[in-house]
Amino acid sequence: MKAIKTKIPGVLIIETDVFGDHRGYFSETYSKPKYAELGIDVEFVQDNMSFSAQKGTLRGLHWQNPPYAQSKLVSCTKGAVIDVAVDIRKGSPTYGEWVSVELTAENHRQFFIPQGFAHGFLTISDDVEFRYKVDNVYNKESEGGMRYDDPSVNVDWGSLLNGIEPVLSEKDAHGPTLEDANNQFVYKEEA
Repeated sequence: MKAIKTKIPGVLIIETDVFGDHRGYFSETYSKPKYAELGIDVEFVQDNMSFSAQKGTLRGLHWQNPPYAQSKLVSCTKGAVIDVAVDIRKGSPTYGEWVSVELTAENHRQFFIPQGFAHGFLTISDDVEFRYKVDNVYNKESEGGMRYDDPSVNVDWGSLLNGIEPVLSEKDAHGPTLEDANNQFVYKEEA
């Protein structure tokens, strides 16, 4: 198992070890001590799963504000997605920047997104199952979100959609820009 650093410190792509033979495969998808060695030293308290029936479904960009902020360890267990994390920590040297990774059932990759980031994904296949491990419980009053197509952030959904109109929830279709969003994250330099 290895962690691949992205251009934004703390956001990691995890390549899990997969052991296969003629019967199928085995993969350890989480081990607290091993993930702590990779720099993911959080206490996960809730697991979530979403299902998207059709290609082009876009979910995001979402977060939970403090004190219910969530770090996420996400993976795709059926189908394929492009997963995106946006730094929304005011004052961060990478504020408004984004990184993405393709997560598929075949590549077994995971994406670690720390607190202080907006998160979203685009399905690039039909019938997608997507899993989240989070380090804080869901709290409706702490929900935050921004437009998936905020021009100040400029996530390149267009090339990812390849001419397909995204399938969006009402909330995601009409969300605020990052500047106007209910975002309570402030960057804190690590000592």
